[in-house]
Amino acid sequence: MGSMRIGADVGGTFTDVVLELDREEEQGGGSEGRMFSTKVLTTYDAPERGILDGVATVVAEAGADLADLDTFIHGTTLATNALIGRTGARTALVTTDGFRDTIEMRTESRFEQYDLNLVLPAALIERRDRHVLRERIAADGTVLRPFDEDEARALIEVLADRPDDEAYEAIAVGFIHAYVDGSHERRFRDLLTERLPDVPVSISSEVAPQMREFERFNTVCANAYVQPLIATYLRNLEAQLLETGATCPVYLIHSGGGLINVDGAARFPVRLVESGPAGGAIFAADIAARHGLDRVLSYDMGGTTAKICLIESQMPRTAKTFEVARTHRFTKGSGMPISIPVIEMIEIGAGGGSIATVDALGQIRVGPLSAGSEPGPAAYGLGGVEPTVSDANLVLGRLSADTFGAPGIDLDDEAARDALNRTVGSALAMDAETAAAGVAEVVDENMANAARVHAVENGKDVAAFTVIAFGGGAPLHAGRLCEKLDVDELLVPPGASVGSAIGFLRAPFAYEALRSHHATIDQFDPAAVNAMLVDLADEATAFVSEALASTGASVADVTLETERWAYMRYAGQGWEIPVPVDAAPFDAVGGELLANRFEKAYEEFFGRAIAGLAVEAIGWSVRVSTPRPQVNHVERMGAVREITPDRTRPIHDTATGTTQQAGVVERDALAAGDRLVGPAVIVETQTTTLLSSRQQAVMQPDGCLLVTRTTPRSGEVTP
Repeated sequence: MGSMRIGADVGGTFTDVVLELDREEEQGGGSEGRMFSTKVLTTYDAPERGILDGVATVVAEAGADLADLDTFIHGTTLATNALIGRTGARTALVTTDGFRDTIEMRTESRFEQYDLNLVLPAALIERRDRHVLRERIAADGTVLRPFDEDEARALIEVLADRPDDEAYEAIAVGFIHAYVDGSHERRFRDLLTERLPDVPVSISSEVAPQMREFERFNTVCANAYVQPLIATYLRNLEAQLLETGATCPVYLIHSGGGLINVDGAARFPVRLVESGPAGGAIFAADIAARHGLDRVLSYDMGGTTAKICLIESQMPRTAKTFEVARTHRFTKGSGMPISIPVIEMIEIGAGGGSIATVDALGQIRVGPLSAGSEPGPAAYGLGGVEPTVSDANLVLGRLSADTFGAPGIDLDDEAARDALNRTVGSALAMDAETAAAGVAEVVDENMANAARVHAVENGKDVAAFTVIAFGGGAPLHAGRLCEKLDVDELLVPPGASVGSAIGFLRAPFAYEALRSHHATIDQFDPAAVNAMLVDLADEATAFVSEALASTGASVADVTLETERWAYMRYAGQGWEIPVPVDAAPFDAVGGELLANRFEKAYEEFFGRAIAGLAVEAIGWSVRVSTPRPQVNHVERMGAVREITPDRTRPIHDTATGTTQQAGVVERDALAAGDRLVGPAVIVETQTTTLLSSRQQAVMQPDGCLLVTRTTPRSGEVTP
């Protein structure tokens, strides 16, 4: 008897479900066993329905019994969609007098500096639903105005005394400087709970105990806004899984790349906003560890968006802020900043379902709007009429109805051509093939530009990295992306189309606690910093322990890993960089050692340190996690056998810009050491890998396709 685990990723277009069956007799010391996967269209009205359909499919394929399921791991876009679509709960914000309009005033930053008609995104909570109390705590924790319980009780009656159709379903509490002292927020929550026991309350000192009131207030508002929705959804999912025979615990993957249980997710649902993409980054990091790669660019392209993440030393880069629901062409600063631990990545509207249009200047634009699963691309035959990237790939010969693996979808080439002709071709006086080539090139350039910007922002040379491509659309576009970025190597792992869901199964139990604590190096107080770091470690350990308890394990049974970071800057700067902190407590010279480490990190980011400026730490974080699963290391394998395809089909070759006869090969037919030279397409059930005439692929022992150039930078053709 072995173990059985399921990972389910709900995306904007498809819901991916993976079942891993690890039989004892098949375990050879590696981290995975037999795997079964499927993709079903996401059911927007009830996401759990699509999940259960996918679960039923993979369980049947595995010949398993759902009662034997050990673990169910889930990632969802529900919180993100609710924030973008403004479909969350009716929420009130209670804040300090004088700060009622903070979430509407935002900061002085303008995402389009010279646009005189700039329209800022609307605040998540309308002004009429924002209320104030006359309490006040200073930045150093001094109580300037005590908490008045009589005033608080009077306000609570105002919040409670509302018509049924306008009753508050959630309440967010964000007092000024509560990250220093959250006692006023906690007391107000206690009073609220006494009077309104059925209304969930989120307080900023627990959700986001960090400085910068705009970001902190936004985060607590977002948490409260989606809390009723997420809590109800998770309870329904648990109940329906139980009805189908599954009795195992359910876990959620959060934006920082760790697992939490349902109770933790229901308390802090805002941490789920990037749960799906986080799984993809973990998947790529696992592949990087197998191949011993220290510099990896993960490329995740699904049906709605594409994501780029930098992975160094087999660990994804992380950040403490994230911006959701960007309203202006995905421009930084045009969305809602969320202060949560998150795997750092750049995300743009460049998926298979991204809609192509022609702007007033006669330029092809792709995204950010997506056809999603309802109505979907025109080729799906589900009611969509707008041309999408998937329609373009079908017209270019890269996709085929014979090998497209989504159940219930029979690709319609004529519908795709009609959509391209009607929107792009007619506007630019070109045929469907030329229009499709233009759409594909634009979406590839959009992604390449996003990758360049992301790499430059992090001080990296993207050409030195290896690309790992996954998601249903990435293997089709990754080769061209590598050409544009001048990247030499591309890996397409097995199960690439459901990579994020597989990543869920590789994720550890983990939680990251963050807190703002101002510490100048000149007046560094090691005792205060050590005490604060211990508190953060205890908070993170408590969440991990709670999640472990549901598996029957305890912290005593597991050696937990702890990472500590300080977010530091030169005094007066408005942006911090992360600096690793040793596990040993700080002593009298700890501040100087930390400053030296900061200057080295600063020099790595910006090229040089600045002499003579004071250094300060603004924020601190402690991440506690269970150990990462062990992996089997893969030895790089060269070509052993040349593959000559026995069938071909015409495709648009990205290297030459012409239509050529490309070889068609089943991925399952390739063995380790097999070499295929492009132009070619390598087809499998749920995705297709495209090789241009300048590329080759060699199958590796672990099932990865290693794609490299046949023409190196020097122009000399390799043997």
